[in-house]
Amino acid sequence: MSIREKCYRIICKIPKGRVSTYKEVAESLGIKGYRAIGMILKKNPKPIEIPCHRVVKSNGEVGGYMGGIERKIELLRKEGISIKNNKIVNFERYFFKIK
Repeated sequence: MSIREKCYRIICKIPKGRVSTYKEVAESLGIKGYRAIGMILKKNPKPIEIPCHRVVKSNGEVGGYMGGIERKIELLRKEGISIKNNKIVNFERYFFKIK
């Protein structure tokens, strides 16, 4: 299985209403460069089925999204996540630790 496929499988484990970070996903894959995760997610062939909108920056900022930041914010809000000024409010409350 490729790193890309493993990444997508991990992303699918993030529950609705929760988020994880590019860094957390990278560490779970044993990758040091967490920016590589952003590049993988940029090419996500099934953006809703593989919920890459649930992956955010380590500081709680929403980060980029292939459909645009406003679309990412819309999807996260639909899942009950509070966002203000492109940043998740009470980030720790929504953070999902990948095992």
